[in-house]
Amino acid sequence: MSVAFSESARREFDALFSRYPDREAVILPALYIAQREFGYVSGEAVEYLAGLIGVSAARIEGVATFYTMYNRKPVGKYHVQICRNISCSLLGAEHLIEHVSRKLGVKPGQTTPDGKFTLSTAECLGSCGTAPVMQVNDDYHENLTQEKIDALLDRLP
Repeated sequence: MSVAFSESARREFDALFSRYPDREAVILPALYIAQREFGYVSGEAVEYLAGLIGVSAARIEGVATFYTMYNRKPVGKYHVQICRNISCSLLGAEHLIEHVSRKLGVKPGQTTPDGKFTLSTAECLGSCGTAPVMQVNDDYHENLTQEKIDALLDRLP
């Protein structure tokens, strides 16, 4: 199986070169486009991007594995990431992770059998002032309680 951007994603990718004259500067936004387009950053996507950008696949792989925002394996329709860094942990993140794990029936790093939810922990979501924090896909949810999490997860179609 080979991967290729859709026409609209290819236009978005090509536009990056006018914004970022250094080819390597294109790697981060290109990885984001690839993840959005393919659902995650596969080995094939890494090779594809390397060819488009004109850098080694090892360079793309190094960036993709350094940043935790790039998923290297498929995730569910809703990627639930709960911060477990110091501020969130002090305010109950570990308890919330256990709660969500029980509610969804999966452990961190797993996806529900129906493919709806993937549960992950995040080392830091950068919102310490509103801890504990969780991200669902690209949306932040702050000052969490079990009740807030239950209401949020129950609303998702």
